[in-house]
Amino acid sequence: MTNVAADGVPAVLLALAVILVAAKLMGELAERVRQPAVLGELLAGILLGPSLLGFLDPASSWLHLFGEIGVVILLFQIGLETDLKRLLSVGGVAVTVAIVGVAVPFALGYAVCRMMGLPDLESVVAGAALTATSVGITARVLSDLGRLHDVESQVVLGAAVIDDVIGLVILAVVSRAVTGGAVTAGSVALTTAAAFGFVIAAVLVGRVAVPPLFRLLARIGRPESLATMGLAIGLLTAVLAHAAGSALIVGAFAAGLAFQPTAHAETIARGVTRLGHFFVPIFFVSVGAAVDVRTLGDPRALTIGGLLIAVAIAGKVVAGFAPVWFRGRKLVVGVGMIPRGEVGLIFAQTGLAAGVLDGGLFASVTAMVMVTTFVAPPVLKALLAAGPGRPRDAGGAAELVTEA
Repeated sequence: MTNVAADGVPAVLLALAVILVAAKLMGELAERVRQPAVLGELLAGILLGPSLLGFLDPASSWLHLFGEIGVVILLFQIGLETDLKRLLSVGGVAVTVAIVGVAVPFALGYAVCRMMGLPDLESVVAGAALTATSVGITARVLSDLGRLHDVESQVVLGAAVIDDVIGLVILAVVSRAVTGGAVTAGSVALTTAAAFGFVIAAVLVGRVAVPPLFRLLARIGRPESLATMGLAIGLLTAVLAHAAGSALIVGAFAAGLAFQPTAHAETIARGVTRLGHFFVPIFFVSVGAAVDVRTLGDPRALTIGGLLIAVAIAGKVVAGFAPVWFRGRKLVVGVGMIPRGEVGLIFAQTGLAAGVLDGGLFASVTAMVMVTTFVAPPVLKALLAAGPGRPRDAGGAAELVTEA
């Protein structure tokens, strides 16, 4: 495998060029066969990664950096297009979906691993990987279809963000457990409070501070400067979220929510979208490159992987039906929660690095991540295409998808 980072800047630039061309071509091909462009970009990652060509090393620090910037920009963009009032209007439904979408897959994953004779700690780590939801992948598909403003999409986005925060708490607890640290009710409560408290504080502070600040900037600067300052605040909020024990993408999403009701949100969105054309495809290619299908040769790993895939899909679909009072399309919500993506891989890699997961179980969890990541976009598109909706959103994240 080529270690492009070790060869210096020219090799990294070459790799970026190849990534962008492959992402564009595969994305166009996916759309030609009526599939979301993100599916083609994930396949481009598998093509360039260790599974086939070995051109990209998914462990490369530069690839991880560019990918993280991409998903932060994407979630900031999604936040800019999300009406907080509409999001809060489905808050009870989203919270229910998120909690059930964590509890049921974890319980089923743990039970499957124990049934297959795996030790308790390995079963806990594998079950924890099933709790994740890749908000980036789901948001990209909804944006591609111009369905971000559907009530089901609002539920999925709200639940996925809550799910992500809960997942961070679980990851912190699991990481402490696998390294031999003490897991106490106090430490769990502190981690939970920090994760959720930051999102609430960021949105409240942003709603008060952002409008007067940008009115001042609008009087003294050009529109391009507003977009730059908006992005800078979004990145800063992501950093603060990480420092507070939450996730970068949660901070970026919260920043977007704070900007959304302002008069300058559209200007900021246009500037951020242009930058996203470069960074966002790199994120999805990096997710695809992290999937190495060569690890799936062990029959036992395939058996466990198949069982994990089944319960991973079933658990999230069940979560979509959990809020029985919700009158929207519950299956759309459940399918929207299915992709594990990079979040599930983080759980798996944490267990592997700590020595809790062996190569076989890591391959099983990787298979679960891979299948759930790839199966959700086309199914979600089919479900949404079959029902009533609104036309593709003008500009914003939908523009980012069609031009990326």
